[in-house]
Amino acid sequence: MAAPARDLNVIAALIESFRTWGYDGTSLKRISEATGLARASLYHRFPEGKAQMAEAVMDVAYQWMDTEALAPLRDETLEPRERIGRMTGLLNDFYDGGKKACLLDALTLGEADTPLRAAAKGVMDIWIEAMAALARAEGASATEALARAEDAVGHVQGSLIVSRVQGKPSVFRRALEELPELLLGPAA
Repeated sequence: MAAPARDLNVIAALIESFRTWGYDGTSLKRISEATGLARASLYHRFPEGKAQMAEAVMDVAYQWMDTEALAPLRDETLEPRERIGRMTGLLNDFYDGGKKACLLDALTLGEADTPLRAAAKGVMDIWIEAMAALARAEGASATEALARAEDAVGHVQGSLIVSRVQGKPSVFRRALEELPELLLGPAA
């Protein structure tokens, strides 16, 4: 799925375009305006058009989630709640404190069986697995850890929707603050 050109400024503009307008609403005109590139330059970088642009965005989202956002959860030098706190800090930044829409949701509206849906599932899978691994390491059974991780992701994703629709980013920030208890149980 890798894009021929990994100009991070172009990818950042694509991310914002897709998260603002969704896949269907992001036209080449909007992409051109957001990136500052003419259509010919866009097609030079992405010969397969918008679909390849969206795949490049999902590649970057996967890499960021795996190597940045989830890295604190795997850092065994930190206490479990501190690991979660560092991850939530990165999520808070990525979603601008709950003001920005979920990229995974924005890119997967529409047909159920698409390469973008599969890529989004991959991002969600690594997120759930990293949180479940932390919950297991802290004593939860495999079944309970998976349920906690799925609930935690649902809590974060749902709070993004409520925050955006109601114009209340505090809902998202509160959801992030609740993650340690959702994953690990009440503090001792």
